[in-house]
Parts: sequence; structure tokens; C-alpha cells
Amino acid sequence: MQIHVVASFIVLFLGAVLSITSGEWMVVLLLIAGMFSLELMNTAVEKVVDLVSPEYHILAKHAKDAAAAAVLVYACFAVLIGGIIFLKYLF
Repeated sequence: MQIHVVASFIVLFLGAVLSITSGEWMVVLLLIAGMFSLELMNTAVEKVVDLVSPEYHILAKHAKDAAAAAVLVYACFAVLIGGIIFLKYLF
């Protein structure tokens, strides 16, 4: 989560400095909000799994891994979309 907070501030700063369009701002803000929402859901899944299965269980591991993978997939696509938005301003 801390990495996403730092990345969000960098993206917001770049967006302001580069004067991205209002449509691009909407996409960037949706990506940031989606990332934080998904991180919170991942945390919720992990806490519930820990509550229900305090000892190690392979299915608990799979549930946690799947939730973390969802965050990773979203983050990868957010970076890709951010690249599409910002690269034209940087080069």
C-alpha cells in the first residue's frame, strides 16, 4: 500500500506539471481509486483468511495468493495505461 501511495503522489504531480487533459485526469483518478480499493479488498481477504484459518492451510494460501495476484494484475494494467497517457507528454 505504501508503494501505491508514493506512486499516486508522483502520478498526480506529473499530471499537474504536464497539464494532462480532463479526460486523462478522469482515467488517472479512476486508476488510483481502483488500486486503493483493490488493495483494501486484498487486505480484507487476508484478514478474513487469517481469522478463519489461523494455522497454515493450502487453501488459505491459495486464497491469499489469488487476492494478491488480482492487485498485481490491476497494477500492471494501471502502469500500462499510465504509460499510454504520459509517454506522449514526455517524448
